[in-house]
Amino acid sequence: MRAQKKGRNLRLFPVSLTLSVNAAEGSIFLSRHSKVNAQMSPRLRTKFVKLKPLALSCFFQLHKSMLAKHPFTRAVILVLLAILLFDLQAVIVKVMAEHYAVQQLATFRNVFGLIPSLLILFFSHEWHREGRQWRIAQWKLGLLRGLFIAMAQFCFYLALTQMELATATTLGFIGPVLITVLSIPILGHQVGIWRWAAVLIGFAGVITIMAPGSEVFSYYSLLPIGAALGYSLSTVVVSLFDDQVPTPLINMYASVGAMIGSLTLLLATADYIEILSPRDWLILLTMGLVGGCAVLCLIAAYRLTKPSNLSPYEYFGIPFAFLLGWLFFDETPFSKLLPGVLLIVAGGLIIAWREHQSTKVNQSVDID
Repeated sequence: MRAQKKGRNLRLFPVSLTLSVNAAEGSIFLSRHSKVNAQMSPRLRTKFVKLKPLALSCFFQLHKSMLAKHPFTRAVILVLLAILLFDLQAVIVKVMAEHYAVQQLATFRNVFGLIPSLLILFFSHEWHREGRQWRIAQWKLGLLRGLFIAMAQFCFYLALTQMELATATTLGFIGPVLITVLSIPILGHQVGIWRWAAVLIGFAGVITIMAPGSEVFSYYSLLPIGAALGYSLSTVVVSLFDDQVPTPLINMYASVGAMIGSLTLLLATADYIEILSPRDWLILLTMGLVGGCAVLCLIAAYRLTKPSNLSPYEYFGIPFAFLLGWLFFDETPFSKLLPGVLLIVAGGLIIAWREHQSTKVNQSVDID
């Protein structure tokens, strides 16, 4: 949101690079099916061979059209991809948490997640234009933001070990409501009646899902709220950085701070479990890369359009999480989520609508 509000022009490496890599992978995928080709009839093999250049040609034509004419469409695709990657990362955490402490998983997530963060920084024109400086005056704030993220990761990862994937994810979507509340003491924003109504609706949805006082209530349901609080704090404090600090550098400091925070938690509260299996190393590497690439896609999406235009699409994370929870863990928490999930989404959408209205009338400080 800060990038739009203060006119940042964050430039990452082109989206076309990501799409081109996908096209190359598709070509490799087709060429690896040599055994399948050998089993085909000559006529079918001929059609299959002709299909490869045709498919790639169609892809590049679609790719070129999207790049030239539809920045909002690209932004929506990127934000949906980011949300899907975040949910896939949650699946990996939930699986690996059966063998390793969540503190250890968070540490490896942040260590391997540095790779995409470095790519974002090195390919940023903004960072190069500012002289490729590594040190910033507000470095303590940058690291503190990373500590907020480490706290959020610990809470959310621990919640995944005790709750259904969709339930933990849905409770985490109270974030926009918490951002609205936190912006009052931290940024001095004034919140109007519409946003207060959204806050009340969102919290009503959370209480409905948590069901305090009932037999199904668990204190573990507070963990996703703690995660949302950590992520919300990391979002709000972004507006406290100086305008000249490149956004990728802010992201880099947060990644380092999160790594330090998760490593400290690991050393203080859990025992390190030695990783002997190459398969586990590969899964942990994938977890870090998936999470880092999700952040990359999210930043690229918000570079293409206003945050308020994309906020509603983030709620696709709820059906994504429900689908992945059903596929991987046979979870179907319909009774827990309804109708609370509808209230949480309604509160978030009201906030997104008001943000859109505020942007249209150029209200950059006072809200409503």
